[in-house]
Amino acid sequence: MTQRIAIVTGANGGLGESMCKALIQQDRKVVGTYIPGHEEAANSWQESMKQQGFDITMKAVDVADYSACKALLEEVENELGPVDILVNNAGITRDAPLKKMQPEQWQAVIQTNLNSMFNMCQPVFEAMCNRGWGRIVNISSLNGEKGQFGQANYSAAKAGIYGFSKAIAQEGARKGVTVNSVSPGYIDTPMVRQVPEKVLDMIVEGIPVGRLGQPEEIARAVAFLTDDNAGFITGTNMSVNGGQYMA
Repeated sequence: MTQRIAIVTGANGGLGESMCKALIQQDRKVVGTYIPGHEEAANSWQESMKQQGFDITMKAVDVADYSACKALLEEVENELGPVDILVNNAGITRDAPLKKMQPEQWQAVIQTNLNSMFNMCQPVFEAMCNRGWGRIVNISSLNGEKGQFGQANYSAAKAGIYGFSKAIAQEGARKGVTVNSVSPGYIDTPMVRQVPEKVLDMIVEGIPVGRLGQPEEIARAVAFLTDDNAGFITGTNMSVNGGQYMA
C-alpha cells in the first residue's frame, strides 16, 4: 500500500516531535510545519531528527493565514501526494487576566489556536472524503475542558476545537474520514519545566497519578486515532491528563 502522507503543525515543539516520531513508526511520510522566520531552528531540529533515524520534510507556514495554509497543502500534494492524515498541533499562549487582556492578545490566540483548525482542515477535507479515507486529530487542552485563570483566550480557543471537531466528524463519518481531538494535561516539556519549582510541585500534587505526563503518551493517543483500524472512532475527545480532570 502507498505510504500515507501526514502533516503535523508545530512539529518541532515538545509534543510535535513525539507525534512526528510516532507517525513515522506507523510508516507514514511526515511533513512538519514551523513558524516562518525560524528556519535556522527548524533546520537544526530536522537534522537532529534525521540523525535519530526520523526523516521529516519541514515546511514553514503561518497557520493563522488561510491562504498560506491552502498554498502549503497544495505544495505538499504536488510534491509528495495527497494528505491523508492531519494533526493540528500548533498553538500559542498570550496569558493575562481578562481585565488586563488586550484585544491583540485575544485575537492572536484565537487566530492561531482556533482559526487554524479551519485554515488547515478546509482545504483537504473534501479530497479526503472523495478518496474515502482520512484522519484528522485536533490538539485541544485540559484547560479547554475546565478553563484556567488568566487564559480566557486560550481556554476559549481550545474549547472551540471540540465543537468544530464534532461538527466536521459528522460530515466525514460516512465517507471514511474520522475527526477527533486530544486534550493533553500537564506534560513534561521544556515549556512546562520553565514554571517555578514550587508552582510545578503544586501542579503535580493536583494530578491523581502523581506526575507530569510524557510527550510520548500524547503521541500514542494521536497514533491510535490515526491508525488505519481506528475508523469507528470519530467525533470524540481523548483526555490524556493523569486524571486531573474527569469529564
